[in-house]
Amino acid sequence: MLFRGKFSLDKAYKYIRYSGSTREILREKLKRADNEADKIISDHAVIVGSKKTLPKPKWLKAEPPSGENYLKLRNTVRKLNLATVCEEARCPNIGECWGGKNKSNDDHKATATATIMIMGDSCTRGCSFCNVKTKRLPDPLDPMEPMNVSKAILEWGLDYVVLTSVNRDELPDQGANHFAETVRLLKSQTPPSSPDTNTSREVGSILVECLTPDFRGNRDLIGIVATSGLDVYAHNIETVERLQRRVRDYRANYKQSLSVLRMAKELQPRLLTKTSIMLGLGETESDIRQTLRDLREVDVDVVTLGQYLRPSRRHMSVQRYADPAEFAQWEAEARAMGFKYAAAGPLVRSSYRAGELFLKGMLTQQQVVEAAAGQ
Repeated sequence: MLFRGKFSLDKAYKYIRYSGSTREILREKLKRADNEADKIISDHAVIVGSKKTLPKPKWLKAEPPSGENYLKLRNTVRKLNLATVCEEARCPNIGECWGGKNKSNDDHKATATATIMIMGDSCTRGCSFCNVKTKRLPDPLDPMEPMNVSKAILEWGLDYVVLTSVNRDELPDQGANHFAETVRLLKSQTPPSSPDTNTSREVGSILVECLTPDFRGNRDLIGIVATSGLDVYAHNIETVERLQRRVRDYRANYKQSLSVLRMAKELQPRLLTKTSIMLGLGETESDIRQTLRDLREVDVDVVTLGQYLRPSRRHMSVQRYADPAEFAQWEAEARAMGFKYAAAGPLVRSSYRAGELFLKGMLTQQQVVEAAAGQ
């Protein structure tokens, strides 16, 4: 018998989340538990996964990884023993982001972006959509990682880098100081040199975005990262409020994520704050609209919306595929609500084409300000 005594909803829920067992295996192991077992299985079947797989529509196609920039980034990742969320999460855009967008056929003008995952490749949490490994006690932090990350960025010559991490709930500071040290070292290794008239920033001053965990809503830990010198503070709310418990680890929640984004802006007002929402998990139109409103209430600047893609049969099943027209609608609506920048599309991710999206958004904002000043 799996659970002694009275059947526990919490124990069953944690078992479902971390084991990845199918419905049939779970039924067998809980056959002697009380009648609530069937209710749990039915209610949370979407977490366990379904044998039914929706066929992917034609528009969900990504370019295969290739090109000089892609190979250069991949080789450096291997050499310095770094982890990237691009690879760990099997992001469909890795070829485009690492390869850079090359409209002018001049390779040196291609803007490549990469999302480096620090603090190891094993997370202390187990969200039902995520492909990153789960481990209660991950390996100790690598003290050389901040230096290795800086070396990699200098070697790649990136304009924009996204630092993200696994959750490290077992650490006293949950990794906040490691995050901050990496940012400070990056900024010190890429000092500003001369003004760039095209981007209104200084050449050599790399733009750093930190896509952080929630630090369990601890204001002091959020402040350590927010005041480390980064340019964009990102934290993903992931899904609408109604689906949070099914989609995310039990230690994460909607209000906590909103408070993280609010506190980051309060602690460092010059920061841009950013978040991302997945579609295809069972949300409704009113759910999405309310989420966008809630994000604006805490002064979030940038929002991205993309299609949830199931990493494996152990993960949540896709409930629907939103078509490109729907994404275009949400992008327009988000901009109308007052977000400084919004990007939405089937393959858009939180850090998708991060450098170009950020720079384009900032240039647009600058043009609006200049036009207003000239009137």
